[in-house]
Amino acid sequence: MLQISHLYIYPIKSLGGIQLKSAEVTSRGFKYDRRWMLVDEQSRFLTQREHSQMALIKVAIETDGLLVSHHLYGSIKVPFEFDATTLHEVAIWDDTTTGIYVNHSIDDWFSNVLDIRCRLIYMPDDTEREVDQRYAQPGMITSFADAYPFLLIGQASLDDLNSRLDDALPMDRFRPNIVFTGGEAFEEDLMNQVNISGISFYGAKLCARCVMTTVDQQTGTKAKEPLKTLARYRSKNKKILFGQNLVHQGEGFVTVGDTLDVLSTHNEDRFIVEKRN
Repeated sequence: MLQISHLYIYPIKSLGGIQLKSAEVTSRGFKYDRRWMLVDEQSRFLTQREHSQMALIKVAIETDGLLVSHHLYGSIKVPFEFDATTLHEVAIWDDTTTGIYVNHSIDDWFSNVLDIRCRLIYMPDDTEREVDQRYAQPGMITSFADAYPFLLIGQASLDDLNSRLDDALPMDRFRPNIVFTGGEAFEEDLMNQVNISGISFYGAKLCARCVMTTVDQQTGTKAKEPLKTLARYRSKNKKILFGQNLVHQGEGFVTVGDTLDVLSTHNEDRFIVEKRN
């Protein structure tokens, strides 16, 4: 039996994640997940790929907003309600989408912590950023996530990777939304339609991994793993693959302990990664 073991959200893109017992599924992903994002002076998104110190900024959800903290710079509140209403265009990968800048004093705090001039932007409900239409139905949307609203990883897949490493790595290196137990390593690769708590999730695309997986989420330091090892047995078309991106239909709640019912599987070549020792 496949069961959810962990649920995560990342309210501010590329900052610390939050582990949940239950998560609300909205039209663009889990509630609060990547609804905020830091951008540079050219209004382009910032991530740990270039600024690994972003991992050291932690986020917690409070009743009236996000509490954002850093061990050296203290904390600041990002309110859910604020006065700004003017939309601004921002770039995330090849997409241009719109959001609202939150507050100049908040921008100053992040700029000081990261030592780079940046601004915090929020995606309002009336901004709808479509996922890649090559791999999903029209009208499916996401937040400021890289491409899709959910990332699914099996615990067995991480266990398989860790069996090949000198030092085991935690799941937070891969920043999933849904982690499940049971089944075989990389069983998520072939999942097409999955039902969780009455909500339909669809496997859209295997997740190509980048240097961000090499960032220790507790220290902000980079190393060669896990990409060095994954490249030996999880490569396809010059991409290193780990996890499955999902889209969905339906809203509601998913909870740790819920069962994943796999209703259909993929058989297209792009979902099949040759097994190597």
